[in-house]
Amino acid sequence: MPTTHHVTESAARLNAAGLRSTAPRRAVLDALQPGGHLDASEVYERLRGDLPGTSLQAIYGVLTALTEANLVRRVTPAGGSARYEARVGDNHHHLLCTSCGRIEDVPCAVGAAPCLTPSDTHGFEITTAEVTFHGLCANCADAKKSVEFSSN
Repeated sequence: MPTTHHVTESAARLNAAGLRSTAPRRAVLDALQPGGHLDASEVYERLRGDLPGTSLQAIYGVLTALTEANLVRRVTPAGGSARYEARVGDNHHHLLCTSCGRIEDVPCAVGAAPCLTPSDTHGFEITTAEVTFHGLCANCADAKKSVEFSSN
């Protein structure tokens, strides 16, 4: 269960974003705070013991509200389910393992947003660029090498 300090910090963040501080919203923020990229069902599984009356649909609603308030960032890998992270307001991108789905944060090589400049802006004022690097994480690459080695 979150500490009083943590509850107060989450409540302050919600209030500053113009959202009511409810137990489900505070709990979701707290569940995402340690880092990582969780999908809605993973958030629900973490919280259902602390919030027994909460449904998966309610978690989706909270995640949507938190995302719209820029308290949570939604990352949607191609072909995968949406993931959520508490790391917002900085300029970072993601590494995605195409085998196991692991996602890791990686800082922008340039540092300032946007990291990339399109060849034609079509009149858009570009504020951010999202980059996802696709490949194999170390565990999956090692497993692939083991399979290839044993089949030779």
